[in-house]
Amino acid sequence: MTKTEDLRQKSDDQLSEELVTLKREAFNLRFQAATNQLEGPARIREVRRTIAKIKTLQSERSRSEAAKA
Repeated sequence: MTKTEDLRQKSDDQLSEELVTLKREAFNLRFQAATNQLEGPARIREVRRTIAKIKTLQSERSRSEAAKA
């Protein structure tokens, strides 16, 4: 599980890359669930929460950038 502190240390580009990777994984997990081939259902929840953490960090950073300007 990815910790929030680890995510905060990453650059904006790294977060964007990880977001793309996690969205692809979420799609694959949903597809596996639909075809009854999913082995670890808890992984869906973990991926969704990590995606939410990344999006929250990105919005925090964009808000802080806007406040500085």
